[in-house]
Amino acid sequence: MNHSNYITSSILFPTEWIDYELIDFGHGKKLERFGDYTFIRPDSQALAKPILQKEIWDNADGIFSSSIDEEKGNWKLSKKVPKYWTINYGELKLRAIPTPFRHLGFFPEQSVHWKWCRNLIKSSEIENKPRILNLFGYSGIASLDAALAGAAVTHVDASKKAVNLAFENRNENELEHLPIRFLVEDALNFVKREIRRNKKYDGIILDPPKYGRGPNGEKWKIEDDLLNLLELIQNLLSPNAIFVVLTSYAIRSSHMSLYYLLKSGLNLNHGAFSSGELGIKENNKQGRILSCANFARWQKE
Repeated sequence: MNHSNYITSSILFPTEWIDYELIDFGHGKKLERFGDYTFIRPDSQALAKPILQKEIWDNADGIFSSSIDEEKGNWKLSKKVPKYWTINYGELKLRAIPTPFRHLGFFPEQSVHWKWCRNLIKSSEIENKPRILNLFGYSGIASLDAALAGAAVTHVDASKKAVNLAFENRNENELEHLPIRFLVEDALNFVKREIRRNKKYDGIILDPPKYGRGPNGEKWKIEDDLLNLLELIQNLLSPNAIFVVLTSYAIRSSHMSLYYLLKSGLNLNHGAFSSGELGIKENNKQGRILSCANFARWQKE
């Protein structure tokens, strides 16, 4: 490894949340608060014993149950939990909604990346607005945050439902004026088309799923397609590009694996690479940290 352009990272966790907290975890589950409601969700990283008493867990407003695959199952919700509700993150209002895949519309630990991208956008010396591409953009929080920081954003997701949720988050914040393009597209096909059009981006955000289908039935499998996507992405980076960030929940490998993947895919001989884990710290006396995902990042030096 060339240590001259590698920044070591341990585990990064956000500290600025008010409307979200990790209350406790253990026995393969985690107890969290999203706004006024608490939920229990499965988590394969939560192998320790819970700290808090069982009675606290028993008072949760919602429980996600799964049999084999922790990503698929069913919610059991109390009657007081609405279809959706709003919580705050900095300047943004986020729509929280229990989804069929155990998520609640966003990933709190990723606010570490939102903040990192925001700071790089604000400090960049690019004339006009930096152009940011958010692939696999999901509910659009990273897109909104980047646009608020001064970027022009292209938000791409293969799921129409995900893009609709991104629209709802934008409208909830009355940010229709922001320069964001929302597109329902297959990621690989979109990138190939942008290359043919000689489009360039100053920053790229990626959070690819393990498996997926494009709007026209295109197949995505992360083990087969991610390296190819990264090799294509290097052709989209502008000469003044400021960052690329890759987050992975889908591959339970080390963050060093993502480092080598990103470095070999981008094939850049300048800037600094880093890798590590994203986590959430418990809001209790022990303050244990629950690992949530691995990441690798590149930034202009």
